[in-house]
Amino acid sequence: MTRAYFSIAPEAVPELEGRIDAIADELEVRQGFSPEVLAEAEAAAGQVDLPALDRTDLPLLTIDPPGAKDLDQAMFIERSGDGWTVHYAIADVVSYVRPGGAVDAEAHRRGQTLYAPSRRIPLHPPALSEDAASLLPEVVRPAVLWSIDLDADGRQRDVRVERARVRSTAQLDYEGVQAQVEAGRGPETLALLREVGERREALEAERGGVSLPLPSQEIERAADGSWSLTYRQLLLSEGWNEQISLMTGMAAAGLMLEAEVGLVRTLPPADEHGLRRLRRAARGLGIEWPADMAYPELVRTLDPTLPHHLAMLDACTGLLRGAGYVAFDGDAPADAEAEHSAIAAPYAHATAPLRRLADRYVSEVCLAVSGGSEVPAWAREGLVALPDVMGATGRVASRFDRAVLDLVEAVVLSDAVGRSFGGVVIDADDKDPAKGSILLDDPAVEAPVVGTAPLPLGELVRVTLEEADVDARSVRFRLA
Repeated sequence: MTRAYFSIAPEAVPELEGRIDAIADELEVRQGFSPEVLAEAEAAAGQVDLPALDRTDLPLLTIDPPGAKDLDQAMFIERSGDGWTVHYAIADVVSYVRPGGAVDAEAHRRGQTLYAPSRRIPLHPPALSEDAASLLPEVVRPAVLWSIDLDADGRQRDVRVERARVRSTAQLDYEGVQAQVEAGRGPETLALLREVGERREALEAERGGVSLPLPSQEIERAADGSWSLTYRQLLLSEGWNEQISLMTGMAAAGLMLEAEVGLVRTLPPADEHGLRRLRRAARGLGIEWPADMAYPELVRTLDPTLPHHLAMLDACTGLLRGAGYVAFDGDAPADAEAEHSAIAAPYAHATAPLRRLADRYVSEVCLAVSGGSEVPAWAREGLVALPDVMGATGRVASRFDRAVLDLVEAVVLSDAVGRSFGGVVIDADDKDPAKGSILLDDPAVEAPVVGTAPLPLGELVRVTLEEADVDARSVRFRLA
């Protein structure tokens, strides 16, 4: 089968766009902004006051997917003694968004940016999120500047947070960064990003943190306007860059917990039932899991290119459920209540305020704590409602993402009913092991599958497509 067969032709895209509009309507997602919100955003974009502290001397750069315009972070890393100093500039949304104003109220309704193949449904109007507040290259912007000193092992020595005017010198993407680092080219910051990223990854393993190296299912738009489904493995450069964000989030949580005011992101530890189920899955897949090996250590032994390991990684996602937020003012939560089990440390969302509401509040609290000043009343008073706001909008975002993927899967396969496909059985139902999920090789589809006997978990199989219902946004396979 050729990949071209399993794509959506350019002439079919407008109808698909209409169906995505219908998903947004179904979930009561606002795609546009009211005239009042747009007018306030335009006015704010044209009259921002730049901070007095000038750090345009820092040769910051951004690393994002190609074509991104909502650039939240810019970094510069320099050697400092036997360690490093990481300068991490975060878009200063508070400089543009008036607390209690129209833009602020709309951001609280949305909570976060939503993404579809050919559009973004942004948290803030594009005049801010893609222009005035974005850390675009070669323009001076207000920023929340984190300066984090690290020792030779990558551990935090000190942290400072201050408002500053900054200027990004380059907009890079992950593939370009990876290529430059491998070739030994580019600014020294990229080589240091690798050094710091690898040290922080080692510390993550030491703490017992875990990241699942599952391929991400993505909708890709080709130059001719067609859409297709692909799997993409994370590049090493993405992992290094993620470690800088995680490090900043951990520093933010530390500042707020010490000051007993703020908002942390939490994830409960895996319960014993989930771990027992995972060990049964490992035995069924023939994966050795010594009794004294912790779950995060096991994950680091798994190779997602191997079918049975891929099925095991999918099973591991069951342990990463129940994420939420905890707000506090006066009494910091206990360690167990504040911890994010996948990171194995307290953590806060702090680095994406253009795309996520919570980060704006975290930035403001950390600025106050680091500078020894009072947390602004609007930020302090608004903390208590954020867990509910972010929880509700997060559920909408997840449903939107899943519905769009389900729709595209159904459209891609709509003319292939009765055809045979190859894939890996990645899940089998506990109560009815003849039902489960399959991950196809081509196209990049994860879907329900049924058989007449227990499904061979973790094995390569052939399946037949029984149904591709575009209206219901569903597909179903049967074990051949």
